[in-house]
Amino acid sequence: MNLIVNYTSAARGTARRARRDNIKMNAKEKIFTKDFCLILASTFFSAMVMYMLMTTITEYAASFGVAASLAGLVSGIYVIGGLMSRLYSGGGQAKYGWKRIALVFLSLHFVACCCYFLTHSIGSLLAIRFLHGLGFGAGSNAVLTVGTYTLPKSRYGEAMGYLMLPATLAIAVGPFAGGLIYDAFGSTGCFAAAAVCAFFALLFAFLIKVPNDVSIAPPAADGRGRGLSRVLEVQSVPLAFCITLLALGYVAVMSFYRLYSAETGLEREFSYFFLIYAAVLLAARPLMGMVQDRFGDNLACCPGLILQGIGLILLGAYPSMPTIVFCAFGCAMGYGALSAGLNAIISGHALPERRTYAVSTFYALCDTGVGVGPFLLGVVQSVSGSYHMIYFVSGALALLTLPWYYFVWGKKGDTASPRRHG
Repeated sequence: MNLIVNYTSAARGTARRARRDNIKMNAKEKIFTKDFCLILASTFFSAMVMYMLMTTITEYAASFGVAASLAGLVSGIYVIGGLMSRLYSGGGQAKYGWKRIALVFLSLHFVACCCYFLTHSIGSLLAIRFLHGLGFGAGSNAVLTVGTYTLPKSRYGEAMGYLMLPATLAIAVGPFAGGLIYDAFGSTGCFAAAAVCAFFALLFAFLIKVPNDVSIAPPAADGRGRGLSRVLEVQSVPLAFCITLLALGYVAVMSFYRLYSAETGLEREFSYFFLIYAAVLLAARPLMGMVQDRFGDNLACCPGLILQGIGLILLGAYPSMPTIVFCAFGCAMGYGALSAGLNAIISGHALPERRTYAVSTFYALCDTGVGVGPFLLGVVQSVSGSYHMIYFVSGALALLTLPWYYFVWGKKGDTASPRRHG
């Protein structure tokens, strides 16, 4: 009997030591490799181009004497071009490889930036904006997709938080920087800054050396490449729709805060929104990834959905400095952090041969929210006659995302930190 007890105790001790060793080994898995840092840099500079110009291009378009609706189309057609190329990106990467797609489309992205200097009519500006969007969509998508293949599985959520951080920081920094440059140097300064950023995005993508054991698998020969599956991962659409609803909330601030601040007399207070958003996001992204790896998806995702909804509703009901701060915090925990958290779920649970399509699907639905959000929320303002209603509606949509998330994913109770597929 003593031998059995001693043997059992020894076995349990060995199991405990094995678990401790496994935890230590996982903690030592490196995230910030040279390639990963190059991916972060390329992602940041390509996204900076998008958001620097998005907040200033309408003012430039208005200088041609066009109506506000057409000036808005100049801004939105970029997103339309990006959406179309993102849909192509998954199949293109599987056929030609991630790097060829990245370099071809990021080259188009850079050339389009240089062509802004040649615009002399609203028609040529629309054409360049569309081509510019085409370059951004597939090029940045290819870089981000290969990034998901280099993340350590034991720290996938944490690493995905870092991978998504540059693009989201560009959302916060880009509009602020674009406004400063436009005020100081006009459209020429903005186009020059955008061209410089586009060049660095291309350069860093060129320098990425993907390890030999990391490859993007070709499409599976099991019928998945038919119909919509040729451009989308259909199974990812329900969960990816969450980011569409959250994006509507964020663009409510990004697109209408200047008008809302003028209506409420809070111009100075609203200027701090993006700075607070960026500061919170710097801490929230890695922290949420660690929570997701250790405690599961639900605990990481659900609080952000609630905080963004409440923040937007409070901002609509009681516009003031405290509600601006709370809304910035909520949007950072919601749209900002969950654009990484939801992407980690979608890409991490996709089959290896479908991961490029899963990532393309996620960003296509994100772009849809960013692209159509200003128009839909503008209709809300036109019908209600108040900018307050924009924030009520976008806040309600964020809260409705919670039951939708639970229905399509949360009720499965998935809490495993290692992702299902490699």
